[in-house]
Amino acid sequence: MSYGGSHPAYNPNHGGYGQPPQQYGQQPHQAYGAPPPQQAYGAPQQRYSAPPQHGYGAPPPQQGYGVPQQGYGAPQGYGGGRPGNPGLPPQGADETLWYWFKAVDADSSNQITTKELQQALVNGNWSRFNEETCRLMIGMFDKNKNGTIDFNEFSALWKYIQEWKQCFDRFDKDRSGNIDAQELHSAFVTFGYNLSMNFCQLIMRKFDRTDVHTIKFDDFIQCCVMLHSLTESFKRKDTNRSGNIKIHYEEFLEMVLDTSV
Repeated sequence: MSYGGSHPAYNPNHGGYGQPPQQYGQQPHQAYGAPPPQQAYGAPQQRYSAPPQHGYGAPPPQQGYGVPQQGYGAPQGYGGGRPGNPGLPPQGADETLWYWFKAVDADSSNQITTKELQQALVNGNWSRFNEETCRLMIGMFDKNKNGTIDFNEFSALWKYIQEWKQCFDRFDKDRSGNIDAQELHSAFVTFGYNLSMNFCQLIMRKFDRTDVHTIKFDDFIQCCVMLHSLTESFKRKDTNRSGNIKIHYEEFLEMVLDTSV
């Protein structure tokens, strides 16, 4: 099995692609498509890639991709004012992020489900994140694998989303809130993948849910996580970094199934 012709479809000498920028610290389960590095491979201009100045757990921006909805079925109090009786935030926690967490936590369980997360996250066109992307992200940060995330896990997930937003903005050249096949190809090249335009067109057909030949922010996260996970599985078999592997049918099935979080 091989991809990308005579040259590996990934950069075998680049061990860091798919990892979060060092300024942000490490993310849980980083083998599952952590945001690409902001440096070394076509680093963006400072206004797109600079890390937050207020550090871990700081409140995310008030507008842009993935921000809490102010309307459009948002939980009461979300994005404006505090929800009723949310309780005090944990010691050292960001207060704004705590109140957002409690607003999303519709059943006051101190845990957020996939459905609750989906109600809170929006794309640039104000459409909600698709359920599969929310399930994927919950799975990435759900340390005890109970299908929900607590406040600390939510804080890490929110930081992860903001890093992906910066990445998405780098390649959304026309600021449409969507990425087309050419922009996606540029993103893949920057991440260190040697993939064809035909493959990018295939990704478009897979993740373009509205038949407009572009993908939204949530689908961009999902396809990049999938690609990174498959590449990591491939690399474990490609011990000489030739871009070619020989595997049995069941091994192939295991590689595909392992991309699910």
